[in-house]
Amino acid sequence: MFSVIIVPDGCRGLEAQHRLEPGHTLRFGRTAPTGSGLALSHPAVACAAGEITATGAFWILTNFSSDQTYLVENPEGAGEHIRVAPGRADAPVPFEFARVRLCAGESGAGCGFDVLAPRHDYLASADSLVGGTRSRARRAAALLPDGTHGDGTHGEGNRREDRTGEPTEDGAAEPTEDRTQGWRFDPFPRPYPLDRTCHYFLVLAALCEASLRGDAAAPVPDVVELTERLRPVWPDASPAAVAWNIDYLRLKLRLRAPDAAESVREALVRFALRFDLVQEADLPVLDGELAHAGAGWESGARAAGAY
Repeated sequence: MFSVIIVPDGCRGLEAQHRLEPGHTLRFGRTAPTGSGLALSHPAVACAAGEITATGAFWILTNFSSDQTYLVENPEGAGEHIRVAPGRADAPVPFEFARVRLCAGESGAGCGFDVLAPRHDYLASADSLVGGTRSRARRAAALLPDGTHGDGTHGEGNRREDRTGEPTEDGAAEPTEDRTQGWRFDPFPRPYPLDRTCHYFLVLAALCEASLRGDAAAPVPDVVELTERLRPVWPDASPAAVAWNIDYLRLKLRLRAPDAAESVREALVRFALRFDLVQEADLPVLDGELAHAGAGWESGARAAGAY
């Protein structure tokens, strides 16, 4: 799968996009190499302005300019941005969605471009995997850094008689010390990583809402209905923005083109419900509660900007 997709201003189709696999580089500027670079028509852009290099889960930006600072904005981050100083090499960009602005004070077409990084991964916590925290805590206790077991012993031949958590002489149990706190997470990425603070997750939750509320026969909402449903929590929602996020979800989840009898929206709902990508506990996001209440998912509310 491509890890970085560069979308020039005015892009009308896939043929105008630049898709990079990990390790590949794209140079950009006013006179970028034909066929292997991104040409920008704005007169304030340097002839050789910089380059983007894709990695597995993020990308890096190099600024060739000697006097221009580049701005990389996160459209989903309510003003979150980074600045790449003149001559800066290999500046890492962690945003899944980004707008690169090359000309300070300029906003016309040709002075920037969009970058998508759909391969962002998130680790799955022990609570969300088979076996749960308890069984994994037991296994983690056997791997504590100091070689002890979770009960503080050093093996069967050196058993302590006053182990923590067992009744004492007065009959009361001492509190058990949780020594596995640092071992709660398994270092495995989720197969289908989704950021529950992004607009695309709002769209996916709205698509699946009726089915998750028990009405399996309800038709999948169309783009206009989705826009109206999301407007209370996403005031800048528009049919074009919703349609863009639907297309991005298809790309991010690596769905094949659906059959003629099935729309992309229906394919997304079927896929999301099959793999529990959206659950009933996620539906509060449609009421503005961006923090996921369930165990094992990232939390935290973030103001959403239009994209």
